Amino acid sequence: MSNFDFSNLGPDLILDAIESLGIYPESGLLALNSYENRVYQFKADDNLRYVVKFYRPNRWTDEQILEEHTYSYDLLEHDVPLVVPITIDGKTLFEFNGYRFCLYKSVGGRMFELDNLDQLEWLGRLLGKLHKASSSSLFTSRATINIEQELLESTEVIKQVNFIPPYLQNTFFSDLALLTERTLKHSNTNYQTIKLHGDCHAGNILWQSHDAKSDAILVDFDDCLNGPAIQDIWMMLNGDRQEKLMQLDVMINAYEEFHNFNHAEFSLIEPLRARRMVNYMAWISKRWSDPAFPRNFSWFATDKYWEQQILAMKEQIAALNESTLKLFP
Repeated sequence: MSNFDFSNLGPDLILDAIESLGIYPESGLLALNSYENRVYQFKADDNLRYVVKFYRPNRWTDEQILEEHTYSYDLLEHDVPLVVPITIDGKTLFEFNGYRFCLYKSVGGRMFELDNLDQLEWLGRLLGKLHKASSSSLFTSRATINIEQELLESTEVIKQVNFIPPYLQNTFFSDLALLTERTLKHSNTNYQTIKLHGDCHAGNILWQSHDAKSDAILVDFDDCLNGPAIQDIWMMLNGDRQEKLMQLDVMINAYEEFHNFNHAEFSLIEPLRARRMVNYMAWISKRWSDPAFPRNFSWFATDKYWEQQILAMKEQIAALNESTLKLFP
């Protein structure tokens, strides 16, 4: 499709696409929280619950999507708990009226608790197992983290939009340039590049309980890519410096039960946080023509938001100037 949005994806088309696979919804479509793609949960006539995901047109190539699906199945073979796309007639990626989509079995669970050290310990083991299975080869179609290139490209995207009020522009772009400079200065650590989940935050982890046994399951590998192992860990850290050290200690000790971790990568935590901060502003900017974005991110076009981003960048510059987190034996 030539368009980049979902203007033609109505309920009838969604239902027709699902039924083209021989699966017949009995319930209505429950929209799940996703802005990049369109994701819906439903109950079918086989009494099972499913999730259907329609990929944003022109966002990924078929090769990139299929590489994500293959990666998911490879991890499943290594006993990594995750949700994989359903295979029908040997295929996991389907097309209907120009929209590409896939199906998953619906799984439940509670939100992952960042302040729960037992859950962080479990997640550390999961990520150690995941990265061990991921370290033998790299994605060939998907991206590799390149902090310098991404910051420069995101800056250009932000410059092209007309959201930043004139009285803030000089300060905003001056701070953004300084943030970029400090980020690049602190991101020259040598590290092994491996395949990653890429967007491992609390919203993509479901905590489940089974007969007095609790564990976690990973969802949404849409942003999987190549990069340093710390990318799948740093978003779990929150609170003050001492709290982050405690969380990091718990996760890394559990991680190393399955896979060695290069502690030099701790120096990438703040550069990767800066990368996410700037990429997020650029992401919303690029998606603004999608009606879902002005509706759900209306604050993006307010003066207050850009004032807050200036403050956030100053705080991140200060964080980059602090000493790197370190764990001692």
